[in-house]
Amino acid sequence: MDNQLKRGLLDVCVLAAIRKEDSYGYKIIKDLKPYVELSESTLYTILKRLEAAKMLTVRTAEHDGRLRKYYHITGQGLGRIEEFKTEWKAVISIYQFVVKEDGNE
Repeated sequence: MDNQLKRGLLDVCVLAAIRKEDSYGYKIIKDLKPYVELSESTLYTILKRLEAAKMLTVRTAEHDGRLRKYYHITGQGLGRIEEFKTEWKAVISIYQFVVKEDGNE
């Protein structure tokens, strides 16, 4: 898969994982596991990129005597999910065209 496409998909997956409630790294990985495998190093790179793009914010809170970073989706992050939904319709259309010749509709 094209690296740029994969990067965009992973970004949207992470945003979707925190769409309904704030979350933290381990839980995001756990929530995404049925859909996509993601290493900690990849996740934290994505989280930093999304924070820099103002698609999420970060707060630190104590949990069991340790500090934990919680990630919160912003309006910009929610907007990116909506953009993705629209873009994905075009990707599905292209996919259907490509596989049409294979008889795999």
